[in-house]
Amino acid sequence: MAADMTGNRVLDRGDRVAAQRVTGAVVRVYATSAPEDFRTSRVPALKLGFEGIAGDRHGGFTRRSSGREPWYPRGTEMCNERQISILSCEELAEVAAEMDLPEIEAGWIGANLLMEGIARLTRIPPRTRLVFAGGAVLRVDGDNAPCRIAGRAIAEQFPERDGLDLQFALAARGKRGLVGYVERPGVIRPGEEVTAHIPEHWLYRSD
Repeated sequence: MAADMTGNRVLDRGDRVAAQRVTGAVVRVYATSAPEDFRTSRVPALKLGFEGIAGDRHGGFTRRSSGREPWYPRGTEMCNERQISILSCEELAEVAAEMDLPEIEAGWIGANLLMEGIARLTRIPPRTRLVFAGGAVLRVDGDNAPCRIAGRAIAEQFPERDGLDLQFALAARGKRGLVGYVERPGVIRPGEEVTAHIPEHWLYRSD
């Protein structure tokens, strides 16, 4: 770690990650059938507006804070940066293998987009743009931390197994996918190419 002329420590050149583009494809698209339902079902196409998916559980320009935002009183109205849930085929397969399950269907845990071909999707940094061939653009807010709600949804599929809710929270850490919001409305369809425009970024450390 180097220091500048004032004595403040600055990041070494090695902490800089250059901008890059990575291409993958949409495998399936999903939406909720009712706002109160956490799970999603496959749909032929995903129509996106600036509010996200109209009628979806996570749609809307704003949302209410939850346990993910302990700095706000629960239920505080805030900007909705979690309109869309994006998962990876490869990462889901890894999580299923870690949990000794035959599969984890993306809709069980509330996915809107299931993609393939982008390695380590969950590690893609915030500010990345996901540009779809049909014209829609999503902006990545960050990774989606696994929770027991999703774990319970998986456990419902395998009632003969105990403890899957907690096991998922551990196995899916760093592989649960991304959340993001609509930057440019459009329609996303299965089979569509998607390019992740990953910006130059720095690996921040406070020491």
